Amino acid sequence: MKYSLSSLIVILLVGSTVLSVYLPVFNLPKLDGPEKVGTQTFHLTDQNRDEIFTEDQSDKRELMVQVWYPTENNNNNKRDTLFPKDKEMFKKYIQSFSNSLKLPEFLLDYLKYSQTNSYENVEILPSTSPYPVVLLSHGMGTSRVLHVSQAENLASHGYIVVTIDHTYSTFATLFPDGRVTDYKKSTTTLDERTKTGSIWTKDVEFVIDQIEKLNSGAIESQFKGKIDLDHIGAMGHSFGGATAFNATYLDQRIKAGVNMDGSLYEVENRDDINKPFMFIRSGSFEDWFANFEIDRNSDDEVTKSLSDELHIMKNVMNHGGKVIYVEGTQHFNFTDLQFYSELVKLSGITGDINGKRGSNIVNQYVLDFFNKQLKGTGGDLIQGPNDLYPEVKFVDPEEIK
Repeated sequence: MKYSLSSLIVILLVGSTVLSVYLPVFNLPKLDGPEKVGTQTFHLTDQNRDEIFTEDQSDKRELMVQVWYPTENNNNNKRDTLFPKDKEMFKKYIQSFSNSLKLPEFLLDYLKYSQTNSYENVEILPSTSPYPVVLLSHGMGTSRVLHVSQAENLASHGYIVVTIDHTYSTFATLFPDGRVTDYKKSTTTLDERTKTGSIWTKDVEFVIDQIEKLNSGAIESQFKGKIDLDHIGAMGHSFGGATAFNATYLDQRIKAGVNMDGSLYEVENRDDINKPFMFIRSGSFEDWFANFEIDRNSDDEVTKSLSDELHIMKNVMNHGGKVIYVEGTQHFNFTDLQFYSELVKLSGITGDINGKRGSNIVNQYVLDFFNKQLKGTGGDLIQGPNDLYPEVKFVDPEEIK
C-alpha cells in the first residue's frame, strides 16, 4: 500500500510537471504600439441571407464579430481573458474546441487562465481624426480567437480591427444566448471551396455594411464618427486570406489587403486587380514553387488553379503589390496557436522559428503595409530585404513565368 501510494504520487508529480511544460498557462505577446487596446463584441444577423449550413429554412446568417481599438482605459479595468469568463460558456466552448482537436477536455482546461492585452468594453481613445479599419478573417475550421495578437498589435498602432467568426466554419462560435456552433461544411473540392468562399466574402461585405452603420450611428455605439470609411483594409489567414483577396477584388470599399498563407479559391477573372495587395507565405513556399515548376505542364484541375494563382501573384507585383515568404515558418505560424504549447511545434504545423519571433515578423510587415496603404506613412519594410529580418524573402515577378 505504501509503495503503491508513493508510485502514484511520483506519477502525479511527473504528470503535472509534463503538463506545466507542454501545456503552460500563457499570455499573448506584449503590445509594441503606443496605445492600450480595448475590445467589444457584437452579434450581427444578416436578414437578407438565409443560413445554408442548417436545416431550418427560417435561419438567417448570424455572425459574431469582435472589435479591437485604441483606448486610455481610464477606469483601470483588468485585462480580458482569451476565452469566455462564464464557467458554463467556457465549458461549451472548450467542448467544441476539444472535439475539433480530438483531445480530452481536461487538457484544455488551463486555457481559462490565459489573458489578452486588451480591456473589455472600455471607451475608445479620443482622436482628432477617425481611425482606419482592418477586417480580419480566420482560417477554415479555426476561429477569430487564434488571431487576437494580430488584432491587438494593429489596434495598439491606431487601427480599429474587426475580427469575424465565419459561422459553421469555426471549431466553435459562441453566441450571447449560450448557443455554440461548430464546424459543419467540407471544402475538399474546388467547387465546395468556391461556394464556401462566396459565403465568407459576403460575410465580409455584410460586416462592412454594419461598420458603416456603427459609424453613422444607425447602430448605437461609441464608434459613431470614429471610423475612417475611406481607408478600409482586409486581411486573413489560409481560407481567410483567400477571402481577403476575393473581398478586396470585389468590394470597392476595401482599399488594400493581405493574404497570410492562403491558397486562392477563386482565380477566374481575378488577374486584373489594381489595388495594393500583399501575399505573405510560409517558408514552404520556396519548395512548393520549385515542385510546381516541375509539374507545371500537368493538365489536372489543381495544377491549373495553382498556375492561375501564380499569374495573379505576378500581376499583383506588377501593380506595386508584394509577395514575400518567411523562412522557418509553417502554416500555423500565422496564428496564435504557436503560443499555446510546445506540442504544437512537435506536430509540424508550425516551423522551426521561435513563435514570438515569427509572430513579430508577420505583425511588423502587416503593420508596415497597412501604414503605407491606409495611413500614407511608413512602407520601408515592404520595399525589399532588411537586415533586421533576414528570414523574410521577396519574390521577384521575373521568377514567375
